[in-house]
Parts: sequence; C-alpha cells; structure tokens
Amino acid sequence: MSVYAVYAPPLKRGQSAPDPERFVFVRDRFSFWAFLVPPLWMLRHRLWLAFVLYLIVIVALELALGAVGASRTMMTTGAVLLSLLVGLEAATLRRRVLARRGWSSVGIVVGDSIDAAERRFFDSWVTQTGRYGKPRAPSQSAAAVPNLRRPPAADVTGLFPEPGAPR
Repeated sequence: MSVYAVYAPPLKRGQSAPDPERFVFVRDRFSFWAFLVPPLWMLRHRLWLAFVLYLIVIVALELALGAVGASRTMMTTGAVLLSLLVGLEAATLRRRVLARRGWSSVGIVVGDSIDAAERRFFDSWVTQTGRYGKPRAPSQSAAAVPNLRRPPAADVTGLFPEPGAPR
C-alpha cells in the first residue's frame, strides 16, 4: 500500500470549486530517480529553487572537502549522501513547492496503485462535497448527536468513575 498526499490547484477567477482533473497525487516514498540523478529529477518536476540550492550545496561541499584535503573517495561519498538525502526527501520537496505555489492540501489517501488511490479519494470526496465540490451542510451538529457529547468532567476522576456515578 502506498500513501499519497492530494493537492488541489488554486482557484481561477470565476471558479467556485477546484477542477478535479488538475489534482496532484504526491506519493510519499523514496524516489529512486531523485537519488540517481537529482538535478534532472528536480528540473523534470519544475523544482527550480531546489535545483539552484542543490547546485550551491554540491559545489560548496566539493570545495570544502577539497580545502581540507579530503580524498576523491570522500568527495564522492559526500555527493552520494547528498543524493540519498534528496531521494529520501523528494516527496517533501514536491509538497513544499506545491504549497508555496498556492495549491492546497485536500487529503491523504492510501491505495495499492495510483489508480486505486485516485478512485478511493474521489469516491470519498464526492460524498463529502457533493457533485460540484462545494461542502455539504451537515444534517446535524455534533452536539445534537447523543453519543458524541462529552461526559461532564465531574463524572470521572482518573480512570475510575466515582461511586454512585451513572455508568
């Protein structure tokens, strides 16, 4: 099972609900391609700021290790560890960029595949929001449902009810 964070695009002028066709599902996992070729992966996902920061960090790392007289093996190990970090945090990088661009997080969904996750998300999204994506008005408030009300604070002390308290 894979976990996906779901992001909705910002609303355009005259739009009352986000377009479901433009929703983005970001899989929360290690990204092999982000580990193997971080700069190309960043460019492919339009992570421009992350790309520039990656280049600055990798150049600074190589210069710093060269200045202290580290061997070429240590320099390569440093670059591989930085690539490993990018591979581990690839989903976080994508989520942060989407949030910075004004996309809103609309949920988390679990599924065997992206198709199953999309189907599961949109099934629940349609029942919660109605046909056009506008939130439905609740039929009852939480206070009106007897099982959802909190018991008075005086009924329970610690883990045990007081003697003679209703159960």
